[in-house]
Amino acid sequence: MRIIYIDAFSGASGDMLLGALLDAGLPETDLRACLARLPVGGYEISVRREKRLGLLGTRAEVRLEHVAHHPARHLSDIEKIISEAKLPARAAEWATAVFRRLAEAEAKVHGSTPEAVHFHEVGAVDSIVDIVGVCTGLALLGVERVVASALPLGSGYVDTAHGRLPVPAPAVVELLRGVPTRACDETGELVTPTGAAILVTLAEGFGPPPPMVIEAAGYGAGARQGERVPNLVRVMIGRPDEGAAGADTVWLLEANLDDATGETMGAAAQALLAAGALDVWLTPATMKKGRPGVVLACLADEASLASVEETMFRETTTFGIRRSQVLRSKLEREHIEVVTPLGPVRIKVGRRGGRLVVAKPEYEDCVRLARERGVAFRDVYEAARAAWVARAK
Repeated sequence: MRIIYIDAFSGASGDMLLGALLDAGLPETDLRACLARLPVGGYEISVRREKRLGLLGTRAEVRLEHVAHHPARHLSDIEKIISEAKLPARAAEWATAVFRRLAEAEAKVHGSTPEAVHFHEVGAVDSIVDIVGVCTGLALLGVERVVASALPLGSGYVDTAHGRLPVPAPAVVELLRGVPTRACDETGELVTPTGAAILVTLAEGFGPPPPMVIEAAGYGAGARQGERVPNLVRVMIGRPDEGAAGADTVWLLEANLDDATGETMGAAAQALLAAGALDVWLTPATMKKGRPGVVLACLADEASLASVEETMFRETTTFGIRRSQVLRSKLEREHIEVVTPLGPVRIKVGRRGGRLVVAKPEYEDCVRLARERGVAFRDVYEAARAAWVARAK
């Protein structure tokens, strides 16, 4: 499996991402051959090396030829263009999904429907080439997994076909719902609608780099130099680090409580688990003014983050929640059923790199059998352990 990590330290756009892929080793001739299959014309691609505040990157610029009119297209027009191009495996699927996501965002902010949206900037030839080029480049490089950093928002205004709009543009804000963002000293449009659509459609998550062995890296240059930060996007391409199999990034949520009862905290812990928390725990602590209290903490993945945070506010007396991303290493897990004199019990088995690390009876199975058979929990647990040992021999 090949992984790509997109480090948008200074933002991202379609042309910057395309330049970064070329800089990381995407063969330019192969890319041009694929893009030549698109049933569109009136453009040329200029690929050159340029510096941004002293750092060297690749600028991939789509230059439009002098034609009287570039038509505004609907989503169906763009989907037809992509389907007729006979792109490499998955490239067409990814590109179509990116434009669909972009159309949904534009429709939401302009009070329309995805099918009725008139693509202006995002439907122009240069954006079609950028999006199809990035998706094709990822396919040609054999990338199967995309992870990105948190995205800087920028500030100021941008001129569009709809007039002057605030930065980040409304469509970008809509696309970045649920995506981690961060502040940046740079002014101007840092993440474009095209860049945002590519990242939110293809990336499985946003945060620190996943455990990986880096095999190639590249920098894609934008049009500006950058005032404080080089106007570049960086990509790192590699393979999973086998020594860190099963690692992922999750959110750590914490709240200090010094005025909640034990019943309240117990109920809150159960509610957080029901809301999708991966784990919940309580730690005794001394709060301000010397009060005894607890720190209520839990882990949540990206999908359940909003629900878990809302539940923590609802179920406790806290006025604030600390939130940070942490890297978690996990064993490869499976359940194997063993048969005991008291009944079947699942064994939770953990492996790392195929090597057995831990195996233990599933708690809920032992509790259920103990209740059904009228025996002690420890009797069921030990019977299950003995059955597992016998099976493993």
